[in-house]
Amino acid sequence: MCLAIPGRVEEIITENDLRVGRVNFGGVVKRVCLDYVPEVEVGDYTLVHVGFAISKIDEETAEKTLADFRAMGLLDEELASEDEAFARAAQAPQSSCPDGSCSVAPGADGGAGRE
Repeated sequence: MCLAIPGRVEEIITENDLRVGRVNFGGVVKRVCLDYVPEVEVGDYTLVHVGFAISKIDEETAEKTLADFRAMGLLDEELASEDEAFARAAQAPQSSCPDGSCSVAPGADGGAGRE
């Protein structure tokens, strides 16, 4: 899943002519490109999608959204490091046909179903 997650901008620097911020997502801090939201300043909240800030939002909305995502268990998945994401994927049940073509309900094909 790819959600836009709200976070609070803690620092803004320039790297290679790009505005980059340290953004806090309820305790997890990540580097984020801020070039698409030049109006965002330190202390503001922004929605971040795949490492890019895409809009400025108010604090109340940001905190409510973070709480909702946390309650649904989505924050751990969305904010996982690359190593954590790979480890989680390796432990997940594997399919012999990831495109879903072999997920036929038992009996739907006249037999016991395909695997």
